[in-house]
Amino acid sequence: MTDSALLKPEVSRRLRWIALWGPGLLVMLADCDAGNVVTAAQAGAQWGLQLLVVLLGLIPLLYMVQELTVRLGIFSGRGHGELIRANFGPLWAWVSAIGLVIAVLGSLVTEFTGVAGVGEMFGVSRSVTLPLAVVALIAVVFTGSHKRVDKVAIVIGAFELTFFLVAWKAHPDIHTLFRQMATLPPANHQLGYLAAALIGATFNPWMVFYQQAAVADKKLTPANYTAARIETAVGAVLTQLLTAAVLVAAAATLSGSDRTGSLQSIGEISDALATVVGPHAGRLLFGAGVLGASLVAAIVCSLSLAWGLGEVAGYRRSLEDRPTNAPWFYGVYVASVAGSAYVVWLAPNLVSLNVAAQVVNALMLPLVIGLLIALSVTALPHQHRPRGAYLWLVSGIAMVVCAAGIVGAGFGIFS
Repeated sequence: MTDSALLKPEVSRRLRWIALWGPGLLVMLADCDAGNVVTAAQAGAQWGLQLLVVLLGLIPLLYMVQELTVRLGIFSGRGHGELIRANFGPLWAWVSAIGLVIAVLGSLVTEFTGVAGVGEMFGVSRSVTLPLAVVALIAVVFTGSHKRVDKVAIVIGAFELTFFLVAWKAHPDIHTLFRQMATLPPANHQLGYLAAALIGATFNPWMVFYQQAAVADKKLTPANYTAARIETAVGAVLTQLLTAAVLVAAAATLSGSDRTGSLQSIGEISDALATVVGPHAGRLLFGAGVLGASLVAAIVCSLSLAWGLGEVAGYRRSLEDRPTNAPWFYGVYVASVAGSAYVVWLAPNLVSLNVAAQVVNALMLPLVIGLLIALSVTALPHQHRPRGAYLWLVSGIAMVVCAAGIVGAGFGIFS
């Protein structure tokens, strides 16, 4: 037997693992969306690197939450809303669906704000960029295939890697980084509000709905569980590092300047970064990253809405179906994309609106994680339920993060 024949089974197994990747990596790339970028830039501008420890500290819970969605999708074969309805009744299913609608519409407005902002950076009107984005997003999903949607969306999302170049070119001071991370001021209302926004930007309710529905829709089996967990872990680390890169770049260029409180748009953030990165490189790198983040997030959160409502309302829902066979599924997707783009076409492009949308996500986090953990201990087969120390660890970390998000949001709302 030749060496190539001996290597072939191993290579084939690796290729199959790579072929299974999609939902976990895609949902994490979508998580580093325009809202994340704007919130991280604002945090870096106002507080330097002090909130970086919060951002990186969320990685374990982000993985734990999305790993539970993988378990539920693989071992139940059903979506999140469908499982809630089956285990806790239609009332809780519709409560979760209403939360999903609020989160998705808020995120979509944020994504199209990013698209419009990138266009305006280069002198292109939102009357041009928004319709083009809508047409592109509809065309991607109307292919009617999971594999094609995943591949196209991951390629688009790969432009987010330019955030690493932006951070590197900003030349952050490593000693300052560690010093600022170790000196978080206690009980500062503005800092608490931005920390809540970072928590909400990290945990979007639509992430749970999307990954579980995608895993179930792709009919992944228990044999695929390990590959799906590894993909989710890689995605959790990657999305937080990408967001951290934006925060580091903003801290290096804006912290301590007279512009920290005046950021009003994607264009202004890019212009500020260009002072260090360079006018052409700064705009190109930052614009490509934001555009990729916005478009991939728009695909993911719109699909999560179409799936989530279908699971609760009972209409046919699958990317493997043609639009004529699943009209409500594709109709909800198109309506959410086109409607949100229209709202952004009418409205100004405000950073404060993006940050507020993330804080709303933080306020919904107890409901989302509470239902997810409850499902994991009731709907999963006994041998795959979280138990013992791990269950207490997930629940304990979730309670701390949820409490921090609520307290931080309260600081901003009532201060």
